[in-house]
Amino acid sequence: MNYLAVNKNASPLTVQGYRNDLIQFFDLTDLHQTDEINVNHLMIRGYLAWLKQKGYSRRTIARKLSATRSFLFFLKKEGIIEGGKWSAVTRPKIEKSLPGFLYQHEVIALLEAPDGNTNLGFRDRTLLELIYASGLRVSELVNIKLSHLQLEERLIKVRGKGKKERIVPVGSVAAALILEYQKNVRPLLALKNKAGQEYEELFLNRWGNPLSDRGVRNLFHKYIQMVSHKEGITPHSLRHSFATHLLEGGADLRVVQEMLGHVSISTTQIYTHVTRERLREVYHSAFPRK
Repeated sequence: MNYLAVNKNASPLTVQGYRNDLIQFFDLTDLHQTDEINVNHLMIRGYLAWLKQKGYSRRTIARKLSATRSFLFFLKKEGIIEGGKWSAVTRPKIEKSLPGFLYQHEVIALLEAPDGNTNLGFRDRTLLELIYASGLRVSELVNIKLSHLQLEERLIKVRGKGKKERIVPVGSVAAALILEYQKNVRPLLALKNKAGQEYEELFLNRWGNPLSDRGVRNLFHKYIQMVSHKEGITPHSLRHSFATHLLEGGADLRVVQEMLGHVSISTTQIYTHVTRERLREVYHSAFPRK
C-alpha cells in the first residue's frame, strides 16, 4: 500500500480499492493463514471463476485480477516470490461501453435546477456549472483550493489522477458564479463552522467544512431526479457531456485530451463514438428516407 501511494502516486481511493481486492483474494485462497505465498495459475483461475459465479461484471473481475497481478509482480520484484504461470492468466475481454451523457438542453435544465436564491442552492448551481464548464472529476472539484483560482484569466489549477496537476479553462458563466459565490456565499457558509476552523477548499458544506465527494454525489442525485429520468447519470456524466459537446462543436481530439487530463488518446477517443451515436440519432430522426 505504501508503494502504491508513494512510488505510484495512487490516490487514497485507488489504494483502498487495491486493499479491498487483495483482502478478498487472500480470504478466498486462505493465503492469510500461512507465512508462505505460493500462488499458481490454477489458483488465479479458480478465483476468477468464483468471482464470475458470484455475479461480478467483467470489468470488476478484470480490475480485481489486475490488483492481484500487480501485488504478485511487486512481490517478485522484491525477491519474495518467483515468477510463475500466474503471470500468463489473461484478463477477461471487456466490451467498451459508451459513457452516459446529457444533451445540451438537459444540461441547461440540470444547471438551472438549484434554487439560486438560497446559499446552498447558489453553491450547488456554481459547482454544477464548474463541473460542466471545465470537465472536472468530482475528486478534482472537491480538492480545488482558493489559491488554485486564476479567474482573471479564467483558469483553474486542478489535481487529477496520480496527483498530476493541470490547468483547465473556465467558462465565463462559471467564472462569474464563482466570483459571486466567493464574495457573498462562501463567507456565510464558513461562519457555520462551530470550531472556527478556516479551510482553503473552495466548496464548503452547510456546516462550514469542505464539501466531500459523497456530498457532491448526493446533491447531484437530487437535482438530476428533478430534470431527467435517464438511468445511470452521475456527476461524471457532466464530464462526459463536456467532452462530447466540445467534439460536436469541432474541437480537436488532442485538445480535449489535454483538458480532460487523459494520459492516453485512446481514452479520449471513446467520445468520438458518442458523437457518432448522436449523428446516427439525428440522421434517423430527421432524414425522410430512413
